[in-house]
Amino acid sequence: MRIGVLTGGGDCPGLNAVIRAVVRKGVSTYGHEFVGFRDGWRGPLEGLTRPLGIPEVRGILPRGGTILGSSRTNPFKIEGGVERIKANLADHGIDALIAIGGEDTLGVATKLDELGVNVVGVPKTIDNDLGATDYTFGFDTAVNIAMEAIDRLHTTAESHHRTLVVEVMGRHAGWIALHAGLAGGANVILLPERNFDIDQVAAYVEKRFQTQYSPIIVVSEGAMPLEGQMVLQNQEKDAFGHVRLGGIGQWLAGEIEERTGKEARTVVLGHIQRGGTPTAFDRVLATRFGLHAIDAAHDGDFGTMVALRGTDIVRVPLAEATRELKTVPVERYTEAEVFFG
Repeated sequence: MRIGVLTGGGDCPGLNAVIRAVVRKGVSTYGHEFVGFRDGWRGPLEGLTRPLGIPEVRGILPRGGTILGSSRTNPFKIEGGVERIKANLADHGIDALIAIGGEDTLGVATKLDELGVNVVGVPKTIDNDLGATDYTFGFDTAVNIAMEAIDRLHTTAESHHRTLVVEVMGRHAGWIALHAGLAGGANVILLPERNFDIDQVAAYVEKRFQTQYSPIIVVSEGAMPLEGQMVLQNQEKDAFGHVRLGGIGQWLAGEIEERTGKEARTVVLGHIQRGGTPTAFDRVLATRFGLHAIDAAHDGDFGTMVALRGTDIVRVPLAEATRELKTVPVERYTEAEVFFG
């Protein structure tokens, strides 16, 4: 078989580990040939390719990002996009595609599968919000980066007797904030799943200062106060209709200063969470996803996505993978509230 591989959406630690595993097993075990499509769905849309064999994947296991490049291209928003993809796949002799991505990338894969394109999906989202898999690679790395930042910020906050607000990724799901906040000993954690009361947050801050320690607040970029809407940098949307988030941390710091009279500063981790070397957990998970994805392609089990269930890698329908987001349940947030204040 001649198999195309692409990575779409935001970059994520572990993408290269998936590519490496797919190619290594695909070539050495099955004798398949691979073509790398560049920059997400833009690759098959415009016929942008690069060689992808064993020499090309040597040494990429510890590297962050993706050697194939990525984008948020949505071929269903482009006139004739699907027909162009089918034509380019035929021109390059592609028998199947392995698409590595999150909700948007796999949403495109699901539609293409329904239109007759042979696709296998690999789940990738740093937010860990795909419902069909217990964990996605990149999430553990992001949590560890945020936790290390929080660890360092504790001493600065206490030295200057100020509140530090740490804004982390999480558009609709607060998994990074929850895990990093718990691991880093945050005093308040704010998630998109539950609108927060700014007066209650200020009360937690006051309570923390009374103990002679300084508060650390971890907030997801998509968190919202009770009385308002998400704080947006602007109203621009990407090809999948997502607005650009950011600014909730700065807004929060200003409100805390006004209510408590104590200095508050904001640290926005942003793309730092996406970059750099993946953790051991993410390297192993990404590698296992890649091994099982090429198995599915070899078996002709198209229209499926590999997923982690417990400690096993299983195959699930692509449509199930993108049906609903996995958000933080109430009981998990209740566990964290014990440590607030």
